[in-house]
Amino acid sequence: MEKTKKKNEWLEWGKAILIAIILALFLRTFIFATSIVDGESMEPTLEDGETVLFNKFTYLFEEPEREDIVIIKRPLKNYVKRVIGLPGETISVKNKTLYIDGEAYNQSFLNNERLKMTGHVGPVKVPKDNYFVMGDNRAISKDSRNGLGFIRESEIIGKSELIIFPFKEWSTTR
Repeated sequence: MEKTKKKNEWLEWGKAILIAIILALFLRTFIFATSIVDGESMEPTLEDGETVLFNKFTYLFEEPEREDIVIIKRPLKNYVKRVIGLPGETISVKNKTLYIDGEAYNQSFLNNERLKMTGHVGPVKVPKDNYFVMGDNRAISKDSRNGLGFIRESEIIGKSELIIFPFKEWSTTR
């Protein structure tokens, strides 16, 4: 009887562990994943080496919005950038001012020092099902202006939600 009780206890533990592993794999595959920020292109919002949690689920039901910080999947590397231009919009930067469809747009997420580093852009029209993205550290960011080009909707694999490491930086990424 003692042997049967131990065997049942091991089976229960085995089932619990198996369920936990399956649940973790499901969450990692379809809902959430982590990404380590590589480089300084999103400073001061995100810093090199920070680990962010991103939501893979949100864009199954809604489109990326302006100012979302997104994870972009490319063959050799994933990129973390901010959505600036939406499909069909015309983007330009003149005299350190961002224009969307000819209207000046206030980039409240950037300080004056970062705005000075934007340089001249466009005007460029964002194609259907594509997005125009930029890093917050405009002087050094590889983005839609200089190498990444337009980002297809299918390349956006998630929205950055939370800085999870280092713990002292634990906050949302808005």
